[in-house]
Amino acid sequence: MYIDTHCHFDALEFDKDRHQIYQELEKHSIYLFCMNVETLNFNKVIELSKLKNIYFCLGIHPLYSKNCSQKDIQILQEYIKHNLNNPKFLGIGEIGLDGISDIDFKQQIFIYEQQLKLAKQFDLPVFLHIRKAQDQVLKYLRQYDITKGIAHAFNGSFQQANNYINQGFKLGFGGNITFERALNIRKLAAEIDIANIVLETDAPDMSPSWDYKQRNTPLNIIKIAEVMCDLKQINLEDLNKSINKNITDLFSKIIF
Repeated sequence: MYIDTHCHFDALEFDKDRHQIYQELEKHSIYLFCMNVETLNFNKVIELSKLKNIYFCLGIHPLYSKNCSQKDIQILQEYIKHNLNNPKFLGIGEIGLDGISDIDFKQQIFIYEQQLKLAKQFDLPVFLHIRKAQDQVLKYLRQYDITKGIAHAFNGSFQQANNYINQGFKLGFGGNITFERALNIRKLAAEIDIANIVLETDAPDMSPSWDYKQRNTPLNIIKIAEVMCDLKQINLEDLNKSINKNITDLFSKIIF
């Protein structure tokens, strides 16, 4: 069994062959955590979660925050309330901050803070986007006392990694560890305690080295797991056992 803790299976890139890919996911016992990026897609990810192997999150991605307002936060709040008892609903995501985007950073912070308030109100984990904004994202997690979730595509320093771990977060590693020249992230993945690691694809984005500049799919989680085994010098059974425990510790409602 494999768990892709961060993908966008609702993306338009999968509209033509989503069913065929899903059949392969079932065949290989791959489970997906489908992230959300904007209010317009809420219903699509909820519908996808009716499939056996798919769980979902609800949230507003920082790259989609430009034209968001308190009305969007209210919509999110209502969807959260409606899905609190849905066993496939995991938390709020993908949310956070993006230090590269040209979207006004104050606007990003506003939308991020409002979603952290909802996470605190409903005691939900969060799935974080933290590109070039590790310290800023952590600052608000501390401010709102958010102590569970996953730091997606983590690519910070060892000190920053430990700061997130001490805050109660697991670190997500995916296609970025498959590039041999990515020395820093591979060293981090190798040395961070396995109890603090989860795997992801971020499909259709963040393609691994063997699919560079092509569409990524959740099926790549198998080979990503093999790369992690090589980096950590452990066998696949031990890796999956540990990661599955990390995930069930975070999300008590999950039953595989």
